[in-house]
Amino acid sequence: MAILKSMNSLPPSWDLYRSFLAVIREGSLSAAARALGLTQPTLARHIAALEEAVGGSLFLRSPRGLDPTDAALALKPQAEALDMAASSLWRTASGWGAEVRGTVRVTASEVVGARILPAILAGLRARHPALEIELVLSNAVDDLLQRGADVAVRMVEPEQQALLVRRVGVIALGMHAHRAYLDRHGVPQHPDDLARHSLIGFDRETPDIRAMLQRAPDVALPRFALRSDSHLAQLSAIEAGFGIGICQVPLARRNPDLRRVLADAFDMPMGMWVAMHEDLRSTPRCRAVFDGLAAGLREHVSAEQDG
Repeated sequence: MAILKSMNSLPPSWDLYRSFLAVIREGSLSAAARALGLTQPTLARHIAALEEAVGGSLFLRSPRGLDPTDAALALKPQAEALDMAASSLWRTASGWGAEVRGTVRVTASEVVGARILPAILAGLRARHPALEIELVLSNAVDDLLQRGADVAVRMVEPEQQALLVRRVGVIALGMHAHRAYLDRHGVPQHPDDLARHSLIGFDRETPDIRAMLQRAPDVALPRFALRSDSHLAQLSAIEAGFGIGICQVPLARRNPDLRRVLADAFDMPMGMWVAMHEDLRSTPRCRAVFDGLAAGLREHVSAEQDG
């Protein structure tokens, strides 16, 4: 199916595609303009110029705002690839030289990124004031080879080739509940007691959950009273006293109101790794972040063992 009528001989500039991608993401010219720090008339000119260049309409007005056409949806993946490449290019250019400066894109799971990394990154920033961090919270196992991120913290060992991987250590997962919940419903003494409790768990399997389940293939999954794909939401529900759920033991120890239950029956150690593309090992800013995260996370893991 022909999506575009014609193409001019000279390709449009990246600015047009950046504006196009912002409109798709934000849904309107005004919101896209605010996101990019441009004026709405400028965004409108960019979209018009790109439509003229590709020879077809890219957006249709609707009560919801601007809806992308089939042509726009066909261009979106390539525009996102351009956006990723441009970000990677800028991170490389901004960090050139021996000084630790410029932007490093770090990806980690929600809980690790929101509850553990901020303190480590604050220390890195104090040591390297010219360092800038882009923190992406995701439970997906990103492919570092595509340079979607510079450094990744993962609870599943990265298997891609051409990666520099450092194993931080082993961190324990345990079942926990707020003391107020346990005061109301009692402390389970045997795994069978969990059938009478409100359990917090996952909706769909993520890579780290699959890795955990593979280590306990005979464990039957219970019926969860609260299901969420967000590990951060699960942790928040535990802290709010909704019920019993799984979280990292060192994190639970930070909250004096959380109690571990059935420690003898449920003890699930999980590995933790820091990884980056091996081509970045000689880039000062990436190496500093890689080493800093590995050291900080090792302290986090050892705090559990010392406790």
